[in-house]
Amino acid sequence: MTNIQTQLNKLLTDGVTLSTAELLRYQQLSTLFSLVPKHAPQARLAGSYLTKHKGRGMEFDEARHYQPGDDIRAIDWRVTARTGKTHTKVYREERERPVFLFCDYSPSMAFGTQLLTKAVQAAHVCSLISWSAAARGDKVGALIFNQSQHKEVKPLTRKKAVLRVCHELMSLHSESLQISPNKTRDEAAFVDACARARRLARPGSLVYLVSDFQNLTSQALSHLNNLTKHCEVRAIVVTDPIEHSLPKLNAVQAVNVSDGVTQQRWILGDEKEQQEYAMWRADQNEGISTALSKNKISRYTVSAGAMLDDQLQSMQRELL
Repeated sequence: MTNIQTQLNKLLTDGVTLSTAELLRYQQLSTLFSLVPKHAPQARLAGSYLTKHKGRGMEFDEARHYQPGDDIRAIDWRVTARTGKTHTKVYREERERPVFLFCDYSPSMAFGTQLLTKAVQAAHVCSLISWSAAARGDKVGALIFNQSQHKEVKPLTRKKAVLRVCHELMSLHSESLQISPNKTRDEAAFVDACARARRLARPGSLVYLVSDFQNLTSQALSHLNNLTKHCEVRAIVVTDPIEHSLPKLNAVQAVNVSDGVTQQRWILGDEKEQQEYAMWRADQNEGISTALSKNKISRYTVSAGAMLDDQLQSMQRELL
């Protein structure tokens, strides 16, 4: 059995289609992914993130001298007995931080050369984030879209929310496999999805954009920039190994490649060709990174050519 097949078996997938089992698998890995905010929540909502506001809540903050108007139920009798002066407990309010997923199933995502297609890896990422949010007690909402339609999942809590997200991921994924690429329609669908995300994500949400961002335009960036004004936005860029460099061969070999519409002839094993291709891809990837950075969107990369499990540790270092 090859190493690739061993990994696919471990992931419970064939790398192209999507099943319930492979998405449920990430429930076991939920503790490996942190949803701790980098910035203080920007909206006043109820839930499980600590804020600087003090009041009634579940998290004890400090004991201070009793002041007229304080709730007598909050008197700290131990401190009062020890000091001889009345003290009251002060609690830190808890605030909710909904997690909102933006999952791109554009035709460019139905591509993979080594382990998984980018669409399958994107679904794995969304499943992992959903299970992590549910483990924290956060609400999870989602917008899953392709060239022709979209699925909206209203923010829900606990396991019910994750199962709904997984159902919609599988539903739209199977339909997306039948769609042919069309640059104009793909870009228009991406812009529309960004506009929808801007309206759907609640203020204070932690938003994850999971995509290859091949259809990122200035109009789409404008919507995302507005989204960052009331949410923390993180982009997870899903790439394939061949989108960084061509395979290295000992002998020169010509191959025909196609995106389903047009065809090109590539020369593999030629050093000059490989260098030019790598430079072109580096410029393209840097352009996406720069555009996201300018719009205050954190960027992290996930490869479809490796198990998400193996990439979690490095992702964690970037997210914290």
